[in-house]
Amino acid sequence: MKIYNTLTKKVDTFTPNEENTVRMYTCGPTVYHYAHIGNLRTYIFEDILEKGLEYLGYNVLRVMNVTDVGHLENDSDTGEDKMQKGAEREHKSVYEIADFYERAFFQDCAKLNIRKPKVVERATKHIDTYIKIIENLLDKGYAYISNGNVYFDVSKANNYYELSGKNPDELFVGVRDTVEEDKSKRNPYDFGLWFTVSKFSNQEMKWDSPWGVGYPGWHIECSGISYKFLGEYLDIHCGGVDNIFPHHTNEIAQSEAFLGHKWCNYWVHGEHLNDSTGKMSKSKGEFLTIDLLESKGYNPLAYRYFCLGSHYRNQLVFSYEALDAAENAYKKLKNRIKKLDRTPDLHDDKVDFYKDKFKDAIENDLNTSSMLTVVYDVLKDDELTDFTKLYLIEDFDKVLSLDLIDELEENKISDETESMIMKKIEERNIAKKNKDFATADKIRDELFDKGIRLIDSREGTTYEIIEE
Repeated sequence: MKIYNTLTKKVDTFTPNEENTVRMYTCGPTVYHYAHIGNLRTYIFEDILEKGLEYLGYNVLRVMNVTDVGHLENDSDTGEDKMQKGAEREHKSVYEIADFYERAFFQDCAKLNIRKPKVVERATKHIDTYIKIIENLLDKGYAYISNGNVYFDVSKANNYYELSGKNPDELFVGVRDTVEEDKSKRNPYDFGLWFTVSKFSNQEMKWDSPWGVGYPGWHIECSGISYKFLGEYLDIHCGGVDNIFPHHTNEIAQSEAFLGHKWCNYWVHGEHLNDSTGKMSKSKGEFLTIDLLESKGYNPLAYRYFCLGSHYRNQLVFSYEALDAAENAYKKLKNRIKKLDRTPDLHDDKVDFYKDKFKDAIENDLNTSSMLTVVYDVLKDDELTDFTKLYLIEDFDKVLSLDLIDELEENKISDETESMIMKKIEERNIAKKNKDFATADKIRDELFDKGIRLIDSREGTTYEIIEE
């Protein structure tokens, strides 16, 4: 497999540390509000990557954190505590906010067929691991204590700007335009590992530490959780492009200082979903969530289809017109598949040919649009039996996860409904026998309105479900 590696700035051949096993870490949500569809685009691409690797024969162990502490949202003692803001907004405790929005996040993921990673860990569960790492960094001289807080000294890090490609002259004070300079730091690019002295004096979440009661910095959670569940060597680390600097840059610095060797070989980042005004966010314009799209009548999987039509490294512009086009294409695709004859008749002649084409699309830097093209190529191939087409599409859908085959089951009805239909057919037969054609026509029309078409023949009356 070849995939773009942010670390090397090129498409690299993927070689895991251990043959056929991939250790993969993905940055999870901060659970203070609903995820917007821009957030979820990143998780769709990560889901495709995980399933694509599995399709190629790898055993993937994927770990994801859940940031349930607002104070981890920034590497400086500035900005806002998002968890506390959510609690004040909804008059709940931060624990209640975390529980509610974590459930909401995974409900959205389920609607989009995003598989829950094998390991999902809340940041608050691993304070002891962070403390262990911070103590080690202090002992080695990579970290220092200033005014009660512990900071990482980036001047001690090797190749600190390698991932981002930045240099100090490009950067503002701190790490973002909105971050004020922290006077406790030796230099403005150092980042917090642990805060005991903070402007957040009333937060609910604090823990004992060797440096006093406080809370961990933003970046340490991912290093700690990855180290605890994936070991010292990580194959792939994913996230959105906005995580490259400072978050992933600082993860590398602290992890490699702690471990004493290179930590992760492949860094894979998904691009932004933009709206007409630019990068999508929770603070501007219409708050675009999966629930909102559903309320407007959209199938969440139409949004997944929309995302798969573009490469994960390309910025994607959202509009309702674009989503309409994607949903129409998705419905047409499912209708074409639904009409295929399910009579078992598998022809092996070209199965491997199409499977290899699909693998090629995965191996070509996770080219999802090419994966979809293979599906359409299969449907157009007159040399394939319908059953062979179904077999291949079901196989490809292990990666695409668009429920392409589920539609085939929609025309199956419950025993109760079938019993009702057969009773109505019997009543209609009696009416026709009694020459009560008005009643017979009324029964036929009533069933038609319910999506059931009666078919009269010499052998008797049967029925079929009307396709939309």
